[in-house]
Amino acid sequence: MNAIDSELAQLVQTLRALPGIAHKSDIAQVVGSLAAPAGAAARGGAWSTPVGDDCAAIACDDGSYLLLAIEGFVNEFVAREPWFAGYCGVMVNVSDIYAMGGRPLAIVDALWSRGGEAALPLLQGMAAAAEVYQVPIVGGHSNRRSDREQLSVAITGRARRLLTSFDARPGQSLVAAFDLRGAYHEPYDYWNASVGAPPERLRADLELLPAIAEEGLCAAAKDVSMAGVIGTALMLLECSGVGASIALDAIPRPAGVPLARWLATFPSYGFILSVDDAQVDAVLARFSGRALACAVIGRTDATRQLQLTLGAKARATLWDFTEQALIGCAPDKEKHHA
Repeated sequence: MNAIDSELAQLVQTLRALPGIAHKSDIAQVVGSLAAPAGAAARGGAWSTPVGDDCAAIACDDGSYLLLAIEGFVNEFVAREPWFAGYCGVMVNVSDIYAMGGRPLAIVDALWSRGGEAALPLLQGMAAAAEVYQVPIVGGHSNRRSDREQLSVAITGRARRLLTSFDARPGQSLVAAFDLRGAYHEPYDYWNASVGAPPERLRADLELLPAIAEEGLCAAAKDVSMAGVIGTALMLLECSGVGASIALDAIPRPAGVPLARWLATFPSYGFILSVDDAQVDAVLARFSGRALACAVIGRTDATRQLQLTLGAKARATLWDFTEQALIGCAPDKEKHHA
């Protein structure tokens, strides 16, 4: 085995052991109980996408979609980084809405805390992000008699045309886009390109996603989450029932950051899109026109496997969905009604 083959084998091993991917695998244990109940459509609550996307999408009478999403935060993160946890509570929900081709409307939160001023940093972080992204916090629930601080944040938004995890097709290009104008929020594998950046720029960068959807340039996308860029690609591929080959050395990353760390990174701005060849240049131009790093990193196929390549010849299988699910949301599990 040469050095490149050895490096790829090590990267595959590292990816399979990522905590972020392990957390995503937990979804499979509960997804069956979250299916739309019988008769939902008759009651006017038609689900437009199956469970497993960045947001729930509910079709409205005017042809638009109501989007709903929620994020909960690990207790240790809230305890160590209360202000940043509050900020992230807003930011990651906003990203989920835009990843679906929508625009955010409002936020609510559920906060448990000790008494006194213990919850103040959490609230200040949420307020700061709400101002940056111009999304109001309109209500929620609080318990000020808990033994610790805990936080979950929910959001609603509206989309005219959806981007989903269920609409990638074989023979498309996988496009990755990131904001690399940031730095790691040490000691975490979190690339922070939001705090301190110009708010107007942040909002305009996110606006690219609904514009791409509404102009018919793409139908399938997902925001890069704690599972990293490859883990996020796995979820997109599983939900769409397709496979892909991804060139690891084609993935945009910050100068000086080792590939292994970048593959484990949760970026504040990162998206994967599955794009028809005829629209690739237009999609790339949208991101690069705003000084966002973007590139074609791979190609979808019908194999239901994810193959990773490194250099000219090294190739390895990371995942085979015919043998193992990740989040349990493959299209043979539920029907896509959009």
